[in-house]
Amino acid sequence: MQYRVVAVPLLALLVKSYSMETKKTTIKKTTAPKAKTAKAEKAPMSLDLAMYNQKGASAGTFALPEKVFGLKWNADLVHQVVVAMQANKRAGTAHTKDRSEVSGGGKKPWKQKGTGRARHGSNRSPIWIGGGVTFGPRNDKDYSQKINKKMRAKALFTVLSRKFADEAVLLVDGLSFKEMKTKEASAVLSSFSAIKGFEKLGSKKPTTALVLLPEHNEMTEKSFANLPGVTVMAVNEVNALIAMSFHNVVIVDPAKSVATLEAKL
Repeated sequence: MQYRVVAVPLLALLVKSYSMETKKTTIKKTTAPKAKTAKAEKAPMSLDLAMYNQKGASAGTFALPEKVFGLKWNADLVHQVVVAMQANKRAGTAHTKDRSEVSGGGKKPWKQKGTGRARHGSNRSPIWIGGGVTFGPRNDKDYSQKINKKMRAKALFTVLSRKFADEAVLLVDGLSFKEMKTKEASAVLSSFSAIKGFEKLGSKKPTTALVLLPEHNEMTEKSFANLPGVTVMAVNEVNALIAMSFHNVVIVDPAKSVATLEAKL
């Protein structure tokens, strides 16, 4: 059986390939680059929250700043700052003695050779009973860690923003007591526990509520001192570790207290 070989002219193949390339290039559209437009600055958002008096009655609303109470949750930042704060609180009093500090020793237990026993230079070696401790805790170790001011403030604001999102922030226009008595402070907590969402403020758990005052007030602080579930402090002393340790945050006189928080930046 015979086969015929048909020769295609080389010029025809070149013309065909050239026409296919021109079709591909004509399909692409050339568009002029778009001019970059300046992004409009986002206006700060205010977060309105109901405010109450010490009797639990409504006292209007207060606009909380977004940069303090409207941040997204940042677990990595909060974890880093909180762990550093816990490390800074370590007393570092645990201490063990090494072989140079324990009593005894000084003399070689037996001669180097000829006894059939293992060679030893001191009976206060860590492998001996009564010897020193290897890699034990030392009271000269420094556990402190550096925390940048911006990180410290951002972590606190992140925790407060989470509290706000969880509806665990209570605003009080002011606190005043006629006498320094636990009974009056307990009555105030009972009034707050009648507010929807804060029913557990009357609990005796030690981490129930953190009361933040615009400044130190001895009358208020000592009135709440005997209530196990409440801790009272000035707002300029609060940090992320303290804020996240309590279920609810009560902010007294929010105009002054929030201004103090914003000043941390």
